[in-house]
Amino acid sequence: MSLLGSTLALIRSKLIAFATAPKRFSVLIQRAIYDVRTGKRTPWDVAKSVLMTLFGLAMVLVLLFPLFWITSASLAEGSRLFNTSGIFPDPSTYNLDAYRWVIFESDFFFVDGDWGYPQLVLGGGSGLVSFQWAGTETGPGALFNSLYIVSVTLAAGFGMIVPAAYAFSRRQFVGRKRILYGYVLFTQIGAGLSIATLVALYSLFSSYGLTNNLFILGLFYAASAIPFNTWLLKTYMDNIPISYEEAAMVDGASFLDTIREVILPLTKPGLAVVLIFVWLAGWNEFIIAQTLLRPENYPLSVELYNIATEGRFSTPWTRFAAFANLFALPVAVVYFAAQRSVEDGLSFGGME
Repeated sequence: MSLLGSTLALIRSKLIAFATAPKRFSVLIQRAIYDVRTGKRTPWDVAKSVLMTLFGLAMVLVLLFPLFWITSASLAEGSRLFNTSGIFPDPSTYNLDAYRWVIFESDFFFVDGDWGYPQLVLGGGSGLVSFQWAGTETGPGALFNSLYIVSVTLAAGFGMIVPAAYAFSRRQFVGRKRILYGYVLFTQIGAGLSIATLVALYSLFSSYGLTNNLFILGLFYAASAIPFNTWLLKTYMDNIPISYEEAAMVDGASFLDTIREVILPLTKPGLAVVLIFVWLAGWNEFIIAQTLLRPENYPLSVELYNIATEGRFSTPWTRFAAFANLFALPVAVVYFAAQRSVEDGLSFGGME
């Protein structure tokens, strides 16, 4: 099933579960009453279940509160986050002005909201077909910069993570443990030397003329994501019995066929998790992007920061909230699409 089909199936299942929730709740209450009457459960057992359910709902509400607040702020009138009577804006003033500004005036989709359209043109006398952006004098905005960076990060990251994880999981070679422990070191050293690493990185990139380069920045994000995600994917591959590969090879499958038909499908939950982490590595990073890039190549994370700091005496919080919601939307879509694969991994058991 394709990614789109899997996502639509997941959405359909969630909608069905939401629509049938009242009926299932009624059945649950009837079953609890029946269990108490027949002595299968005591009233205290039922009370504990109710208390734990209420506690879980309270935790969910606490975790969702920031999302609700920033969404309500994005719909508020003007630039205020608070209402005089409370911490929430007045619902009667809700509007979509902030989202209109993000789409048609900010640099989210196109610079200064100057929308254009893509077209293929026949270049010069060479006869080559080139891609250009027509109908605008400015060009694509921060969203396209972020997508370009993430695309490079995913391609370069998966190109190293998958074969490296398989090699560490299935092969024994000289220096294997030292390299694995080196991976652990690389995942931890950045936090302690963040400022020194940033200065050294800027000096190195500047000396080779690699600043303001989205492709190089994507490669750097991929390199920073490789150690941890290689370890993570290796642990998934360790749980796949070697006998699966041996059985495939006995049936005549080549080495590449075994990887493609056996290892990768069974590692789908791990690949889904790695996809999320590698995507976040290229999507959310802010400090290095702001340091190495110029304004015309800023990704969404830097543009979001600029909105928060553009005002000398005040911040346009409603615009900031709307921009933040649209900035977080692709991450939510990717996580939502990968959710089914992660859930499938929980049911993966032993050999059949």
